[in-house]
Amino acid sequence: QVQLVESGGGLVQAGGSLRLSCAASGRTFSIRTMGWFRQAPGKEREFVAAIKWSGGSTVYADSIKGRFTISRDNAKNTVYLQMNSLKPEDTAVYYCAADRTVGLVPIREAPSYDYWGQGTQVTVSS
Repeated sequence: QVQLVESGGGLVQAGGSLRLSCAASGRTFSIRTMGWFRQAPGKEREFVAAIKWSGGSTVYADSIKGRFTISRDNAKNTVYLQMNSLKPEDTAVYYCAADRTVGLVPIREAPSYDYWGQGTQVTVSS
């Protein structure tokens, strides 16, 4: 099993920045990709960004490309999501997830992910 704990959410004004963190523990050697997803009220969960644990290749959703950056610190078993130029439409609960699928490209599809954090609220005011 892998446990994921997110932190760093909060309330910020439009145009501001936040950095989310996700600390992994347990059988972390099984992790191949770490991803961030978000879910706004009344909407389905959507992909935000993902990073391969080994090699560091990344993929991003078009809606956040150029504003958000995903990174990881393997020594700390932690993945980050730096969010800049935040917009009110970025308001959501942000979830960290871990996937064990072996492959070269980070996975975008939520059903592929094996482990999920509890989520952290990000609210962007206009």
